[in-house]
Amino acid sequence: MNFLDFLLVGREHAFLSPSSAKTWLGKDKEYLKKKIKADQARFIGTKKHEIAEWDIKLRMKRPNTPNTFNMYVNDAIGYRMETEVPLKYSKWCYGTADALCFRDGLLRIHDLKTGTTKTSMDQLVVYAALYCLQHDITPSDIRVELRIYQSGDVLVHEPDLDEIVHAIDYIKTASKWLDEIMVEVN
Repeated sequence: MNFLDFLLVGREHAFLSPSSAKTWLGKDKEYLKKKIKADQARFIGTKKHEIAEWDIKLRMKRPNTPNTFNMYVNDAIGYRMETEVPLKYSKWCYGTADALCFRDGLLRIHDLKTGTTKTSMDQLVVYAALYCLQHDITPSDIRVELRIYQSGDVLVHEPDLDEIVHAIDYIKTASKWLDEIMVEVN
């Protein structure tokens, strides 16, 4: 099976789906080539996350090299982290942290980024807020360390209390607003 056939197995929509015609109709060959490459990168990223998940669950360390994937797996194993941890506050706000542990008053959240798009710690701050909400933890009672593993780098961030409190407050407020909006529009 060639890669494209494998990539397209199980897709909900065709590559040139009528429901997304506005995004592709009339585009040139270069656009379609970029779209294929983006789909391949997403597919490979998903598979890397699956491999990392199993390596971490099985505590199978990788060679100690400056490879982002290896550093992510080895750190998660070294910190005895859980992988693919679901976090939820409401039907409007939830997600899955790549790796997470809470031990001795320290919440660690690690995220593996397999793409090259510049990233932000906002996603991990929201995960920290969701963890606090889900487990009824007061942010001022804990320490938090967030890490993003991408392109050979490990970005480490220790958010201040205000960042997490702001995220918590907004998640609560926006979830309430969305509930109200749904009542209004129905």
